[in-house]
Amino acid sequence: MKRLTKEENSWVFYDWANSAYSIIITTAVFPLFYKAAANNAGVSAADSTAYLGYTIAIATFILAMIGPILGSIADYQGYKKRFFKFFFLMGVAATAILAFIPSEQWLLLLACYTFAAVGFAGANVFYDAFLVDVTTEERMNRISSRGLGFGYIGSTIPFIISIVIIILAQRNIIPISVSMASKIAFLITAAWWGLFAIPLIKNVHQRYYIEREPNPVVNSFKRLGGTLKEIRKFRALFLFLLAYFFYIDGVGTIISMSTAYGSDLGISSTNLLIILFVTQVVAAPFAILYGRLAEKFTGKKMLYVGIIVYIIVCIYAYFLKTTMDFWILAMLVATSQGGIQALSRAYFAKLVPKEKSNEFFGFYNIFGKFASIMGPLLVGVTAQLTGNSSSGVFSLVILFIIGLIILARVPEPKADVSISTNQTV
Repeated sequence: MKRLTKEENSWVFYDWANSAYSIIITTAVFPLFYKAAANNAGVSAADSTAYLGYTIAIATFILAMIGPILGSIADYQGYKKRFFKFFFLMGVAATAILAFIPSEQWLLLLACYTFAAVGFAGANVFYDAFLVDVTTEERMNRISSRGLGFGYIGSTIPFIISIVIIILAQRNIIPISVSMASKIAFLITAAWWGLFAIPLIKNVHQRYYIEREPNPVVNSFKRLGGTLKEIRKFRALFLFLLAYFFYIDGVGTIISMSTAYGSDLGISSTNLLIILFVTQVVAAPFAILYGRLAEKFTGKKMLYVGIIVYIIVCIYAYFLKTTMDFWILAMLVATSQGGIQALSRAYFAKLVPKEKSNEFFGFYNIFGKFASIMGPLLVGVTAQLTGNSSSGVFSLVILFIIGLIILARVPEPKADVSISTNQTV
């Protein structure tokens, strides 16, 4: 494979940038910070986990509603980067503001987290859509996987700094509280995210677009309506979105709620942070490996592998009892977490009409986000009904099985790359 171009490198570096948010805010420090705040306010462990799940559901619902609409507008020349920057700046600002909210205000923490989550996910809609602008179809698996791999590597740097500060505060080696140390981690995340997004903003440009026309908003709604009417004619794309809807639900839910789940099992904050750090380190080479194996065995077959691993994860999670059990679970997730995300993104990018990539990635987003509403709600409701978080994680197995069955019916992208409109589901 020839060396990455400036555009490919700049695109990859945004995964390096926003991965700090993924590990510190979505997965590690913020959930522990929030759980401690809620606990101090007298909220039970099961209820605080449920409220976090409901908050994630609300944030994803907001973006699911506006994603396809904004994507349709962003297909016009010059709009893609504008929308990307809007959501990117919202996410960075909200992440920084988390550091200034009093720790006892757990509801306000969840409200600010909602804005940060919408900004993070919204920027990713347009970032993912830029994949068609920066590389060729033949290189998409490799470039997408490289992005996820570099993301995991990059996330370890701010994560290590944050862990060190928090542990030093826990042991009274530095004269700040654990709460203040966590807030410093939020500021580190915002700074890291903002700094390493600069190459994408500077070097990546929209190559495929629709020429501007009068009344772009009105016409975007018309195009969106036309796409909705015609989407069943895009057989491969429609089936893939349906499969993706189910299996990515479980992936996203496990990522976003793993720390809260581990806390409910009685695993210490220090152990959780160390486990998550090692998970990031292990996930990096596996994400890149998935991309290389996809070139040999096809992306679809490697997606099968990832989904099967997650089925095993869900079953194993039900029987978790010890910290060692959680270590094993985390390592299983690490082998496939990045690969399944990267190959899904590349698989979809090969199927979409390039000049309408934002609109179709809006649908990609809405399917993924609506699924992400279902998963956290399922875990939250089950945790409250049973008083056991393990039951909620186990219930996700059915979503992976359904996704696997539907994916089996999806044609390979190369065989269906033209997206023939005479095929129907």
